Amino acid sequence: MQFEEVVRRRRIVRNYTDEPVEPAALERILDAARRAPSAGFSQGQAFIVITEPQRRRRIAEIADEPAYVAEGFDPWISRAPVHVVVCTSEQIYRDRYAEPDKTSAGNADDWPVPYWWVDAGAAMMLLLLAAVDEGLAAGFLGSHAMPELKSELGIPEAVEPIGIVTIGHAAPDRRSGSLARGRKNAAEVVRRETW
Repeated sequence: MQFEEVVRRRRIVRNYTDEPVEPAALERILDAARRAPSAGFSQGQAFIVITEPQRRRRIAEIADEPAYVAEGFDPWISRAPVHVVVCTSEQIYRDRYAEPDKTSAGNADDWPVPYWWVDAGAAMMLLLLAAVDEGLAAGFLGSHAMPELKSELGIPEAVEPIGIVTIGHAAPDRRSGSLARGRKNAAEVVRRETW
């Protein structure tokens, strides 16, 4: 599939069939995600892959899927055959920028943005795009219960989950009401030379 087609097909899918994801396809998706850029080549992202049905249902509970279903949506979190929890570690970046070849770059406290979050977002987007490239669908959800998610998955204290990518074969789904807003046109978001 051409890159332009992958980008145009990418959308947040909120319902999946029962068809499993081929393990080789999942490995290719994960390989793409681990190639995301990272400040100082810190590589501070990690991925927790969950395929066990009982654990997926538990994650759906933590993410409050019942309330989502009560609003008329499909139980997409628990149905997705694969969950990938994207994580990042601020400490890995701080340790990397304390190394001799990076000390001239300044302390991470002086950075204008926390690049560990930026890089985790890049890794998350590569998961979404790679899933489409494999002919699969993917979604992303955050959770307001991150401490509970960390506990459930045994995530170390110095590692933070940013959210969950669901991967599977798309089933018909109810589109988000947010889509009624439409995508902004280029003139609204692209500036040239100055604002």
